[in-house]
Amino acid sequence: MESILEQKNPLGYEPVRRLLGKFAIPSVIAFLVNNLYNLVDQIFIGQGVGYLGNAATTVAFPVVTITLALAMLFGAGASAYAAIKLGEGKQQVAEKVLNNVFAILVTVGIIISVLGIIFLEPMLRLFGAMDKIMKYATDYTSIILIGTPFMTLSAGLSNMVRTDGNPRLSMISMVVGALLNTILDPIYIFVLDWGVKGAAIATVTSEIISAIIICYYFMKKSKLRLRKSQFKLDFMHIKNFTALGIASSITQLAITVLLVLLNNTLVYYGDQSPVGGDVALSAMGIVMKVSSILIGVNIGISVGAQPIIGFNMGAMQFKRVKETYIAAVISATAFSVVGWIACVFFPGSILKIFGTQDIVFAEFAEKCMRIYLFSIFASGFIIVTTGYFQATGQPFKASVLSMLRSLLLLVPLIIILPLYFGLDGILYAGPVAEFITLTVVVAFIIKEIRMLNERSA
Repeated sequence: MESILEQKNPLGYEPVRRLLGKFAIPSVIAFLVNNLYNLVDQIFIGQGVGYLGNAATTVAFPVVTITLALAMLFGAGASAYAAIKLGEGKQQVAEKVLNNVFAILVTVGIIISVLGIIFLEPMLRLFGAMDKIMKYATDYTSIILIGTPFMTLSAGLSNMVRTDGNPRLSMISMVVGALLNTILDPIYIFVLDWGVKGAAIATVTSEIISAIIICYYFMKKSKLRLRKSQFKLDFMHIKNFTALGIASSITQLAITVLLVLLNNTLVYYGDQSPVGGDVALSAMGIVMKVSSILIGVNIGISVGAQPIIGFNMGAMQFKRVKETYIAAVISATAFSVVGWIACVFFPGSILKIFGTQDIVFAEFAEKCMRIYLFSIFASGFIIVTTGYFQATGQPFKASVLSMLRSLLLLVPLIIILPLYFGLDGILYAGPVAEFITLTVVVAFIIKEIRMLNERSA
């Protein structure tokens, strides 16, 4: 007999596949849009400037990941903390949290902007910039840094929009920004002939619009409101919501460490090979952006499945938990396999989107995509399973799996393998890390499936 809770909440009784579609599709769109900014820049810069321009955006990308890491630290943490307070019936506290996190996000964005511009050249050198691309990297990154306060606001407050009960607006603000970026890029790059500066201006303009949409919502339409009287910082609340946001920021910080290491090793070993460091850097930048689209879809499916899995685990509806997990794994894996086929068997067709390049670049970029993304077919299974452990209240397993590939495996592999295989060793690091992660994930989930089978029998 169904409990009263299950009767009232559709998570407990609606068909799993319908629920998964309802929850996953907005999440997939949101994650895709979040990745489209940089991908669109790469495409138009490749067409209008060439591979040196793309190498510059690759060097600049750690600036974006650092900004997003801090936005997630405060934004995701504040969202979780505010949700708890709303559940306790403490709306005034939740509104105080909103205003505090708004003030912090603006402040953090300004600090990143100022420090980044002051230390621009040494920072870009640290991120892997070489003399050939320094002018492009400086032009692009200096403008991106001007927009960081708006990036922190739009990325951080989008979490609070969902907590306020309006996930569609969070998605809409990102979609509007991405569409605007796609429209402005060709105008600024080709029509006005602004090159990489035009791509950066288009990105910043789009981020400003996204931030304005979200801020307007919180000033005029939301349940929780932005009010000047509540901007005064409450350090007890800040401490509490920052602690909750640490887990969300770890992944972004791990990506930053990986990108900085990857950029520098590509330049070092690329310069020792016939390929050249600039070509290696640009090619891997494109491959990483393509990978981010595939992974973004899988993360969206995982995020969509988590509330369904979590609710039904709490309601002890173990059959529905298993059904949701399997449906999510099948969906994510199907998409991953399609992406794998495209990357491994038709890399040239994908790379043509990023512009016509010289033969050395084209050959290495195809090789890079085939080898580094050779095991991308497993990414859907890995990401959904990691999300399963998070949704079922097993944070240790979720944390280990989320850090395993990017930080615990790829970082040492990128250092060790090139010592024996040169530039190719960096490419081999991708599939080696993926296959090891896959083995660990399978070992984790087999025991979990057995438990679900026993409890649902």
